Amino acid sequence: MNILFLCTGNSCRSILAEATFNHLAPVGWRAVSAGSQPTGYVHPRSLALLEREGISTEGAHSKSWDGLPVTPDVVISVCASAAGETCPVYLGSAIRAHWGVEDPAHVTGSDDEIDAAFIRAYQILRARIEALLALPLDALAGDAPRLKEALDRIGLLDV
Repeated sequence: MNILFLCTGNSCRSILAEATFNHLAPVGWRAVSAGSQPTGYVHPRSLALLEREGISTEGAHSKSWDGLPVTPDVVISVCASAAGETCPVYLGSAIRAHWGVEDPAHVTGSDDEIDAAFIRAYQILRARIEALLALPLDALAGDAPRLKEALDRIGLLDV
């Protein structure tokens, strides 16, 4: 099962989700991330946070959804559309869900305040990923409506 974590820039949230998912996922489940308008770089605070958490950043790079290495079975957008951010819409046949998370790259203030925003985004994404991985994945992989319902419910979780 291939999951695509999608946002606009693919520099923070979707990168955090991809790396965290792949760090925790069982065999046979894999995540990639992409953006509709990739920035071309991964935010250094995202990389630093992942490294502090013991999660590999090898191969992490900002990339477009054009020419993905796999066809996603599930697409999870992580843009914070409630904050007026436009979420890209993936037009494939994948199951789609929205897990809105505020973009820490747009936070201003002290280093501590900015770091706190990155940590908050990571904690929300990790909690949602852990909730997904706690589900009976083998059963849900063959039941698109139930998987979609579970993904939507998980997208409402906050920490």
